[in-house]
Amino acid sequence: MASATKGDRNPSSGKRVAVVGAGVSGLAAAYKLKSHGLKVTVFEAEGRAGGRLRSISHDGLIWEEGANTMTEGEHEVENLIDDLGIRDKQQFPISQNKRYIVRNGKPVMIPTNPIALIMSSLLSAQSKCQIILEPFLWKKHESSKVYNAYTEESVGEFFQRHFGKEVVDYLVDPFVEGTSGGDPESLSVRHSFPELWNLENRFGSIIAGAVLAKLSAKREKSRETKVSSEKKKRQRGSFSFLGGMQTLTDLLSKELEKDELRLESKVLSLSYNHDSKSALENWSVSYASKGAKRLQDSSYDAVIATAPLCNVKEMKITKRRNLFPLDFLPEVSYVPLSVIITTFKKENVKRPLEGFGVLVPSKEQENGLKTLGTLFSSMMFPDRAPSDLYLYTTFVGGSRNKELAKASTDDLKQIVTSDLRQLLGAEGEPTFVNHFYWSKAFPLYGRNYASVLEGIEKMEKNLPGFFYAGNHKGGLSVGKAIASGCRAADLVISYLESSSEDKMLKGSLP
Repeated sequence: MASATKGDRNPSSGKRVAVVGAGVSGLAAAYKLKSHGLKVTVFEAEGRAGGRLRSISHDGLIWEEGANTMTEGEHEVENLIDDLGIRDKQQFPISQNKRYIVRNGKPVMIPTNPIALIMSSLLSAQSKCQIILEPFLWKKHESSKVYNAYTEESVGEFFQRHFGKEVVDYLVDPFVEGTSGGDPESLSVRHSFPELWNLENRFGSIIAGAVLAKLSAKREKSRETKVSSEKKKRQRGSFSFLGGMQTLTDLLSKELEKDELRLESKVLSLSYNHDSKSALENWSVSYASKGAKRLQDSSYDAVIATAPLCNVKEMKITKRRNLFPLDFLPEVSYVPLSVIITTFKKENVKRPLEGFGVLVPSKEQENGLKTLGTLFSSMMFPDRAPSDLYLYTTFVGGSRNKELAKASTDDLKQIVTSDLRQLLGAEGEPTFVNHFYWSKAFPLYGRNYASVLEGIEKMEKNLPGFFYAGNHKGGLSVGKAIASGCRAADLVISYLESSSEDKMLKGSLP
């Protein structure tokens, strides 16, 4: 491992940390902790690591049943990829800037610049004017009023104020449905789009704020004297990995020894018992392993939980032998999602589209479309299907239609085939179908999500050495989840170093 020797000089080196959950957050946290010289054990209830990164290879096809791509928007992601040395395994989609949204039953390319916006048939002239005038209609001096009045505003309300209802219906709605499974009216803008929410508070106008923020970032970068030419040349945008997204979590798993990654090991209870004589191993983790006749216990100096909050609430947690109930944690809503993989012979798809994929706005249900959207998987990554086939990944359900997400494979096959026939001219039956159902695909960042984050903060504050990470905290994307895990690891390292210093200080007193 690239920086494993670094921990030899740290006062916290050799201490033990338990990580609950072997999704990308937990594995990223474990990698960072281990590279710092800490002893790590990752517990995973399922029989595989990877969480929502789930890539399948079968008969010449490679498809994703979870996340399809990610970005390097967080520096933790960039550092992780560099530390693992896997730049050569990154795979960028072909024509990823060609993305489509359905309007009046037909795919229309999303404009990528102001001129394309003016020429596009996606929006009416009135909406185009509202977008162009937004920097002048929303002034900075109005931002304090906006901040107070719209603290828990929905995503739909926020964007409608700035750009009008048509933009919400045909740009915002399909985007949030496609990325989070939620709908604009149920999601909190403060938690779903924190960067835009902050831009409005700072500048009033979203567009003006984005431009000014970008210029400021460029000036900051120009002050940096050591930016390698290799880094400047790196391709930007969404990407996957050769073999699929699970390649990342597979490589992270390989960095762990066999006894450091315990699959089919469900954590049932956590106990914090601080001994004033020792700053070590205050945590006891009790877990059930497949094949074991009785519960097993291990001691640790700190714990990072990355399991969904609904699973954490099921654990029995004690503090100094007293039950520590988690009833202050609000119930988190989750959205269900079905992922349908289909292939069609190329000659049977009469109107194939080059690009990333197509999103279906809720309003297009009026035109008979029932899916959330479809990714053109083999268009993005030609090596993921034989040359005579098109491979498609289609999503059904979310907040829009929770019951439909639970439908049978046969029913979903008919729905997907019908939509692809209308959108791409796909004729006949697909040559291959695969269905994967996520009962809790995403946590819903609703208007009350501040109370969820407050609950997480209270849990961490009242349980010394306990930290929480994952897509319930800080964002739903793969990059955000990695960043969350890495930041939790940083907090653990600081906590353990502080504990070691306190112990040495006490030991030096007469």
